[in-house]
Amino acid sequence: MPRIRPTARKALLTLHLVTSLGWLGTDLVLLTLGIAVQRGADPAVVYPVTALVGTVLFAPLSVLVWLIGVASSLLTPWGLLRHRWVLVKLVLTTVMVGLVLFLLTPNLRHAAAMGAALPVRDRADLVIAPAVSTSLMIVATVLSTYKPWGRRPTTRPTTRPSRPTATAP
Repeated sequence: MPRIRPTARKALLTLHLVTSLGWLGTDLVLLTLGIAVQRGADPAVVYPVTALVGTVLFAPLSVLVWLIGVASSLLTPWGLLRHRWVLVKLVLTTVMVGLVLFLLTPNLRHAAAMGAALPVRDRADLVIAPAVSTSLMIVATVLSTYKPWGRRPTTRPTTRPSRPTATAP
């Protein structure tokens, strides 16, 4: 597995942090806009903004975070599958990216097209989704900070000493 120099590793880590913070910040903006509609802001004004933020910032940042995270894992000693916390972060991020691209982004575009005609239950989804996403990003941050669970057991076969067999006298 190729490794990179410490300066390149730090640059990759910095890029991962910047894109992750951008993703989190954009998520908080979407949450704030969703709450604003719940509290009486004009959906015909707010939902086109949420669709713009979601498609121009949120979706691309989510993909960038995932790509940079995978590259960081593969090019540094952490490895992609070597540590449980990295694997959990990979699964969380992969699920979140899928939900952003295939569920949230189309819902944001639909809300922009519907405006004030968007049903109340769909308006709630535009608050719940970023709230859950923000929570999962906080979990991923905690995993990166504390790095729990240690290394995964190696999958290499181990050789055991053979057991002596009983011999007849």
